[in-house]
Amino acid sequence: QVQLVESGGGLVQAGDSLRLSCAASGRTFGTWTMGWFRQAPGKEREFVSAISWNGNTFYTDSVKGRFTISRDNTKNTVYLQMNSLKPDDTAVYYCAADLGGWGTGPPREYEYDYWGQGTQVTVSS
Repeated sequence: QVQLVESGGGLVQAGDSLRLSCAASGRTFGTWTMGWFRQAPGKEREFVSAISWNGNTFYTDSVKGRFTISRDNTKNTVYLQMNSLKPDDTAVYYCAADLGGWGTGPPREYEYDYWGQGTQVTVSS
């Protein structure tokens, strides 16, 4: 059984930075695609970023140039560095694991196999 535990959320002001972490259990973490999603109040969950087992990355347009996804396979951890935060970034952030391959691009949301419980990020104006 895979467990994902997010941390690093909090309340910040617009323009500030946060780094989210997602610690994963599992002996084959290095082969997984990892993703970050977010869900704002009253909205559907949306894709934020993903990273393949070998470091390919993908971002939704609204976070390009501000967010950076990375992973440390020695620590079974994926990170989301969030800079220049905006009030529109306020959401619960979830990490997810796709035990399959990257294929021709990042997995679709339904293809992820495991999800964390989420961590709240609140950006005040």
